[in-house]
Amino acid sequence: MKKRIMKIALASAMVVGLVAFPGAVSADEITDSINEALTQYKNNDYAAASESLSYALQLLGQKKGVQLQELLPKPLPGWTADEASSETINAAIMGGGINAERRYQRDNSSVTVKFTTDSPMLQGMMMMFSNPMFATADGGKLEKIKGQKAIIKFNSRNNSGTITIVVGNRTLILIEGNSVNQEDLKNYAAAIDYQKLSTLP
Repeated sequence: MKKRIMKIALASAMVVGLVAFPGAVSADEITDSINEALTQYKNNDYAAASESLSYALQLLGQKKGVQLQELLPKPLPGWTADEASSETINAAIMGGGINAERRYQRDNSSVTVKFTTDSPMLQGMMMMFSNPMFATADGGKLEKIKGQKAIIKFNSRNNSGTITIVVGNRTLILIEGNSVNQEDLKNYAAAIDYQKLSTLP
């Protein structure tokens, strides 16, 4: 019973934090679902309350996904970009989380920037950043980009590579490039607004 109350309180707190940041999902729809869950809980209809809470949390995930999309960088000069997209991952799949990504093209070159937040995978990544042995394994090297620690892996034979960054211990950034040079990857890493990303509710 206490666990259910805590879930309701958590969902309510998340709504308060997100109302000030408009997205595709209205705050009213979220609060309506939470209020519905509270009513169902008071009526001892726990199954229905759980369903309403799950729906509210799904809407919250969608709302946060939209916020992440808006922080993906614009295409750099000479590049074009697809529309940004986002998805909420069910907790049963790798612990859940929220992803937002965008793909950029220039001739035969492509770069994908992906944000992942609220995911248990972050714990493993934090271990890599705190231990240089892990960070530099498999040809990686540590470097700072706009004040952020980054793990850079680049294969000059096929001109492909990745840059991995963790922001505020809660958002994982993965930049992947094919038929690119290392500067292309670094330029997209430098185009991210880390201040806004670190203060995202």
